[in-house]
Amino acid sequence: MLLSHDPARAFMPYPSVEVPHAETGPLSGLSFAVKDLFDVAGYPTGAGSPQMLAMSGLKTRTAPVVRALLNAGARFVGKTITDELAFSMSGKNAHFGTPVNGRAPDRIPGGSSSGSASAVSSGLCDFALGTDTGGSVRAPASHCGLFGIRPTHGRVSLEGCHDLAPSFDTCGYFARDGETFLRVGEVLLGADSQALAVRPRLMLAGDAFGLLDGSVREALAPAVRKVEALLGPAEAIDVANEGFTALYWAMRYIQSREAWIVDGPMIERLKPPLGPGVADRFAFAQDVTDRQVAEAQVIRKAFRERFKALLGPDRILVLPTMPDVAPLLTETDEALNDYRNKALNLQCLSVLSGLPQVSLPLATKDGAPLGLSLIGPAGSDLSLVALASGIVEG
Repeated sequence: MLLSHDPARAFMPYPSVEVPHAETGPLSGLSFAVKDLFDVAGYPTGAGSPQMLAMSGLKTRTAPVVRALLNAGARFVGKTITDELAFSMSGKNAHFGTPVNGRAPDRIPGGSSSGSASAVSSGLCDFALGTDTGGSVRAPASHCGLFGIRPTHGRVSLEGCHDLAPSFDTCGYFARDGETFLRVGEVLLGADSQALAVRPRLMLAGDAFGLLDGSVREALAPAVRKVEALLGPAEAIDVANEGFTALYWAMRYIQSREAWIVDGPMIERLKPPLGPGVADRFAFAQDVTDRQVAEAQVIRKAFRERFKALLGPDRILVLPTMPDVAPLLTETDEALNDYRNKALNLQCLSVLSGLPQVSLPLATKDGAPLGLSLIGPAGSDLSLVALASGIVEG
């Protein structure tokens, strides 16, 4: 860590190693942090796991996505805590602690990009890299009152990054303000292959909002009206014709199988003491059957094709980012797991479809942040970021 102090406990306590950056560039004057899944030369990559940290050694190469930010003039300030092996959504790491939610210190930050969201929401850097497999940028963005994006799958390089479930993994980022969110997007995302229309058609995921308690819908209503004020009235539609339960299990079976392929060999060889929740998920992953994966892939393929056709080239979908504000730090592990499962019903849409989703810091409830999301067509990422910035800052 290159900062003099870390009051949010967001950073891994690695010895400081300067990482050169360009003196000028489109991100000059901005500082950034990197989730401890990405390689940075001179630092280990711990992936939230003492065992992975012990095996890492100091990296000699920097991940291309980090290098792109440095070449654009951004200044690296450290590597941030991630949930263990990135297989959680609470932000609690049993080995390295829980970073502070800068907007709601009595609540969880959300994971697995917890440290990155904590660092940005606490004002310790201007933006930060995270990864989103099943919601790990969108969840902490909502919880910490930040802009966050899960890009089109494959849009941003994950070379030099520890995998969780490669067919779902994406590289996203956080920012506090729309201007920074857009500046970073112009560097990381590049030109869109499917730019949005000047005034895209707006749709509202009625069945997704139907999953929320009434108080949460009420808290999000002004945010929806703000989006409609810019883009026009939203057409209410149902997006999960298969049912959210079927989509949830399809995502979970595929993610679990891929996670076991990635980390199972280490877990079987070293038998590490995995933290609460993470241990249960890997135990589940070990027992996922070929039949369950095959059936999940069929559901995924059908949903992907239908959902892409539903959005087409000129539609934006409005939906809740999370089922509620961040749970309190005092919640039990069982309650946090229940909350995670509810969240995955919302998160699975962009995961299974591969489409980009941004979370906007537009609402609050009980004094805590609550995000509203937009999903756009494949390849519309930068347009979506610009739209999100304009909605919030406008």
